[in-house]
Amino acid sequence: MVRNDIPPIWTNPSVLAWSQYLLNSFRRWTGRDLIARFGSKQGEAEALFGAPFVVVSHGTEPDPILNYGNQAALRLWEMDWDRFIRTPSRMTAEPVHQEERRRILAVAQERGYVEGYRGIRISATGRRFLVTDAILWNVLDDHDRLVGQAAMFRTWRDMH
Repeated sequence: MVRNDIPPIWTNPSVLAWSQYLLNSFRRWTGRDLIARFGSKQGEAEALFGAPFVVVSHGTEPDPILNYGNQAALRLWEMDWDRFIRTPSRMTAEPVHQEERRRILAVAQERGYVEGYRGIRISATGRRFLVTDAILWNVLDDHDRLVGQAAMFRTWRDMH
């Protein structure tokens, strides 16, 4: 049953603010815009959530927890929003691939961002997929403090 009384995710004040951090940080590190920017924070948050590519991020906890996934990410990882934002980020990769994941996140943290990453990830149901040509970047708040890391990618394929 679909509930019509629940406001869209992107209208939540914390998601609105985080969406701006994602967009502004991506621009800062890459010099490009992730989506067309048109000045309306809610409009940009909605566009990011509905974008035809995956955007995912986590915070800075010792064992980082996912804190954002747009609709494409939720579909790919086969989770709803509430489950997604309670998931440790490391759980998006199988144990055998977690060391490589940690390494590339460390490189991104040191440099600000990394382009061209590829790696195998796993959905909540155990479906494995190869991500290609991903961009990972540090997420900064309005005071240039590191508040997380994010990734975006347009291409992936299921692994059999």
